[in-house]
Amino acid sequence: MSEISETAGGVVWQSSPSGSIYDYIRVASFSLGPDGRVDQWSRRAADLFGVDARDARGKDPVEVFMPAELRDRGHRQVKEVLDGREWTGLVPFRIPGQAGPPGQDRPHGVAELYVMPSETDTGERAALCIVVDVRALRRIETDLAASQAIFGQSPFGFLLFGTDLTVKRANQRFASVFGGDADDHRGRSVHDYLAKPEADRMTAALRRVLETGDSVTDLRITGAAPGARIRRHWSVNLYRVHSGSGRPIGVAGLGIDVTRRQNAAREAASARRNLALLNEAGARIGNSLDLEATARELLDVAVPGFCDLASVDLYQGLLTGEEAPPGRWGSSHDVGYGAGSAELRRVAFASAVSDTPLRTDEGHGPAGDGGAPLPIEVGAVHRYPFDSPTAGALRTGRVRTVPGGEGDLVHSTLAVPMVAHDTVVGLVQFSRAKGSEPFGDRDRALAVELAARAAVCIDNARLYRREHERALILQRSLLPPGDPEAAGLDIACRYLPGTDATEVGGDWFDVIELPGHRTALVIGDVMGRGLRAAVAMGELRTAVRTLAQLDLEPAEVLSHLDEIARGLGAPIGAQQSRANKNRGPELSEVYLATCVYAVYDPVTRRCAFASAGHLPPLLVTPGEEAVLLDVPPGMPLGVGGEPFEEVEVELPEGSLLALYTDGLVESRDHPLEEGLSAFRRALADRARPLEDVCDRVLGTLDTGHGEDDIALLMARIQGLPAEAVGDWRLPREPRSVGRARELARAQLTAWGLDALVDTVELLVSELVTNALRYGEGEIRLRLLRDRTLVCEVWDAGLVQPRRRRAKDTDEGGRGLQLVGLLSASWGSRRTPRGKTVWFELALPDGGSTAEPTVDQLLSMF
Repeated sequence: MSEISETAGGVVWQSSPSGSIYDYIRVASFSLGPDGRVDQWSRRAADLFGVDARDARGKDPVEVFMPAELRDRGHRQVKEVLDGREWTGLVPFRIPGQAGPPGQDRPHGVAELYVMPSETDTGERAALCIVVDVRALRRIETDLAASQAIFGQSPFGFLLFGTDLTVKRANQRFASVFGGDADDHRGRSVHDYLAKPEADRMTAALRRVLETGDSVTDLRITGAAPGARIRRHWSVNLYRVHSGSGRPIGVAGLGIDVTRRQNAAREAASARRNLALLNEAGARIGNSLDLEATARELLDVAVPGFCDLASVDLYQGLLTGEEAPPGRWGSSHDVGYGAGSAELRRVAFASAVSDTPLRTDEGHGPAGDGGAPLPIEVGAVHRYPFDSPTAGALRTGRVRTVPGGEGDLVHSTLAVPMVAHDTVVGLVQFSRAKGSEPFGDRDRALAVELAARAAVCIDNARLYRREHERALILQRSLLPPGDPEAAGLDIACRYLPGTDATEVGGDWFDVIELPGHRTALVIGDVMGRGLRAAVAMGELRTAVRTLAQLDLEPAEVLSHLDEIARGLGAPIGAQQSRANKNRGPELSEVYLATCVYAVYDPVTRRCAFASAGHLPPLLVTPGEEAVLLDVPPGMPLGVGGEPFEEVEVELPEGSLLALYTDGLVESRDHPLEEGLSAFRRALADRARPLEDVCDRVLGTLDTGHGEDDIALLMARIQGLPAEAVGDWRLPREPRSVGRARELARAQLTAWGLDALVDTVELLVSELVTNALRYGEGEIRLRLLRDRTLVCEVWDAGLVQPRRRRAKDTDEGGRGLQLVGLLSASWGSRRTPRGKTVWFELALPDGGSTAEPTVDQLLSMF
């Protein structure tokens, strides 16, 4: 309503705009003249009865509006009213604008009529009639009753806001939550119930609904009831309220407490998040067998999806490969470990909010200038105090909650021991910064599960690292120690194991000294990986060294190795049983290996090769490009059934010989042919020192793939110079013994080895005498001087000399005992045309030569 400026007697007159109460109850008026006919007709009467004023004035209202059967009574009532009597009653009337069924009158309505007598200006009697549509009244009564029932009995909070956004009405449910009676909330605003951020948001929504008329549904509001600490969540629906004429008069709000639903939704979302984290952890944690990488993978999953900061500490003993488990909880164990105060190393740290390393326990790290503990950096070794929560977690194997300190960024931390197979391997700490939700029971369970999964992967990585190191130690122990030396050869070798992601392979090489300053060069590769391959390699290498001492031809050596390889995986006794040969692979494990066995003679500079399925050796001669030697490949060791062939090649002075395994020239990234071509190009500069040549080869070729072990054995041919060899042929006659002594004395004198003359004369005399007595054909005497002195006596006989102990009464039979006593080593070997008996003496170093003791001489008798 709007005020007008006129006043009368202090009373302010107001005009009511459209949309007043009269629009709802449909009140109309008209007047009757002295003749009982309509003389005034209001606009509301025209709307109610559907008759314009010009059509109503001068008409008898009884005849126009009332049904025919009620007209007589209507005339009597009009007459009574005109006689000065008031009347009130229900009067039926025909509803305008609605047609009845065919043959019937229009539908009837019912009006409540108030008739009051009046007088005209001439003193005649008239009547003023006020009409109310009874149907509208009944509808208003029903709507009010329904509105009151809904508003008062609703289980949801209901508010009616005015256009000034203050509460005009609240129901009892709302009052029961926020206190007081429903009438006590009139005139309040949302700022009286909510904190400022939420109140401002609610006010903005109310204003938007009031201005635009667009409803707001499911507006989530958070707050707390007066005197309650628990935060509640409400879902609010807002809509604009209009008057009967359509004028906005306020905003209605319906609030539903959805705290339980919100908590359930949060629990469901947390469960889904936890499940997603576990799925991600299963996919991302443990993809490598590296302990530090596994710890970092755990933090990649946890930060920021689960926490804001996290760190992983592993026991130092676990990282250094100690056998004893660092912490076995629930059982008696060494206090240094079981008490949780053993040394740990920080192996990983991640943060989503700050780069500052995590701090939890006071006193666990070195103190700074102010006495406060310094943060633990990644890689640092530290201990936790015995009475700290973290040490307690390590000691008991149970998760502990560590509250944040005053002013710290972190408000809570979960210290979770990493337990694998009842063994604590480390500690992971999950922290949440201020502003994040505190850890709940579900979070604790998830933290334990994440730590357990990572612990199992870390323990597996530890076990793999241990086995890998053992296999690597075994393999390295079976390789030649240091730089091998050989007569007439400059040797360099390299061995590169595969990466930690691949198991140890069976690659090996060996350099074996043979009689006569000859050298056996061996390289091989056991197919397969792991400790079994390393053990098989060790057995084959031992067998090669044993067979080499028998001084067999290369092809014979490989034949014996083939038999040995076939027996490696067979059950006990199956090697000798023919019945087991066809029982199938379930009774035996197949071991296959490739190998090249070469024997080099520095006197002749000839080298005999035999191959068992291995890559061919590579030779670089002076002034020529590198070539692959044409060595028959043969079948791998362990296949059996095929003989091995050997070839003999003369190696020029200064040439370069390379033996290698397939890991050097083949990988997934390049085929074998490309690798061999690159290898040949890398050997182009053969004049460089041999160690530099090896480094160049490894630096040029793709040797960092780590897919397989790499073995490289290189030898530069030098040969024995002619002045270091004395070679004579002696006729088969007794005087050749004396001649042999003379030749040996002269040669040793020429070499400046006078200290060895007497010993060599004696031993040469013994060997030549044996050749005359037990041998056949021409006798050959050869002296070789390199790092040691070797004397060889050749003859055409096939009977090998055998050392035996002579009886006390025997006059002879002590010659070979004397040879064994005075020489560093001695032996015999077969040759294509007979045999060779040899002995070896160390070159004098300037001191006196040790003479045999009396006991040693008497031992021959």
